[in-house]
Amino acid sequence: MSFGLTFDKLLIIGIIAVFLLGPERLPYYASQLARLVRNLRNMANGAKERMRDEMGPDFDDIDWKKLDPRQYDPRRIIRDALVEEDEPKPVVRAPRESAYAQRQRKLREAEAAPFDAEAT
Repeated sequence: MSFGLTFDKLLIIGIIAVFLLGPERLPYYASQLARLVRNLRNMANGAKERMRDEMGPDFDDIDWKKLDPRQYDPRRIIRDALVEEDEPKPVVRAPRESAYAQRQRKLREAEAAPFDAEAT
């Protein structure tokens, strides 16, 4: 993940950091940033190892690209469903909606309740 950071942007961020922090405090904060990145990498590797331990040998057989939520394009799913073929295609299910998203959707639906002006 690069978050859209190019070398030019990182250089500008570094120059701003030098001016804001000063040359005395910059090494300390740079070491803190390096420690944070190391800790995050170790946590990610630890989570991966725990998953491998819990799932056993099936972990290496998983096609992670099939589980990528970015592959669920509603236009493609509808187009594939409308095209008639001899053999049916497997159903692709959208990712399950979180409880928070369900509550937000229900609140939006409740706010947009139908209003009948003639009934009042």
